[in-house]
Amino acid sequence: MSSVSNAFLSEQEVMIRESARRVATEVVAPTAAERDRTGAWPRDEIQTVAEVGFMGMLAPQEYGGSGSTFVEYCLAIEEFAAADGGFATMMHVHNSTAHVLKSSGSDAQKQQYLPDLASAKRIGAFLLSEPHAGSDTAAIRTTARRDGDSYVLNGSKQWISNGNEAGFAFVVAVTGERGKRDAISLFVADPKDPGYESVRVEDKLGQRTAHTAQIQLNNMRIPAANLIGEEGRGYGKALGLLSDGRVAIAALSIGIARAAMEAAISYAKDREAYGKPITALQAVSFDLAEMAMQIDVARQYMLYAARLIDAGLPNVKEASIAKLYASEMAEKVCSDALQIHGGYGYVNDFPVERYYRDVRVTKIYEGTSHIQKLIIARQILAE
Repeated sequence: MSSVSNAFLSEQEVMIRESARRVATEVVAPTAAERDRTGAWPRDEIQTVAEVGFMGMLAPQEYGGSGSTFVEYCLAIEEFAAADGGFATMMHVHNSTAHVLKSSGSDAQKQQYLPDLASAKRIGAFLLSEPHAGSDTAAIRTTARRDGDSYVLNGSKQWISNGNEAGFAFVVAVTGERGKRDAISLFVADPKDPGYESVRVEDKLGQRTAHTAQIQLNNMRIPAANLIGEEGRGYGKALGLLSDGRVAIAALSIGIARAAMEAAISYAKDREAYGKPITALQAVSFDLAEMAMQIDVARQYMLYAARLIDAGLPNVKEASIAKLYASEMAEKVCSDALQIHGGYGYVNDFPVERYYRDVRVTKIYEGTSHIQKLIIARQILAE
């Protein structure tokens, strides 16, 4: 229901979307409510999803990945988000590490890590945010000091998706004068090595499948060969990841919103008031119409932004618009879906309360709504 029309997708894109829907429905959705209650890591589900290629979508085929386009990837993210928003976040962060390694890593780094990422033998994490530096990536304080053939990492990282389960981590750290963008570098670290400590896993409002950890780096020594590119060139790579990631978060938001709308439609058809299903009430039918309209508009713009990425065209403004509109839309759709359920929407016997909790963070991570407006304003004023 409410899927993008096949007329606007290639045969390959339709096939991937349908395959993702089937796997998400059969493998991820049945255990989503239990994971929400317990916060259990979906180890078995990840392995099954990896076996059919969705954990390695952005890794090249020569390294065991699917070599998918970004449009195909976003279509899959929407489907997994409709099953479990937290699973989709975990999956997105993991795929993003392969995406960055593919575009910025050396041949040796790709050969060493991409096969394990594509198979999910290693789960990827991105250590960017810090307790005092979230959206302001230039304000990070984690340092990487050169010591012979090694770098020594020290610092605290916050809000790290997959951080406590990771077998591969990108670390953004300062290699020069703090506060300058040309002093930020990007490194690969193995979380199993000494000096990498998961201090805590956050107890969150929603998306409990996606473990979010605080990571402490204590004199963590990594080979100098683990530097991605050159010293001082990590800031642009971090921003590139965030820009592409915003489009994926738009897709994720749309998936959760779609699930909430479908739940509201199902409930409204069954629930009777005054001797008729509540879909006969104009207020309810108008709410459902607005949900469908907003979801479809958000999806079309998300796909437009994703196609810009695939074409290698500038997309900073479009990525922020896609993310801002979709995340704001999705929170409203989930709220309206809960409202249609009445009191039943407020209890966990029905899934809409989970959708409502899961969707809220989409307005925060990968840059808050205020940050997206700031980016959009800067882009249009510079035109």
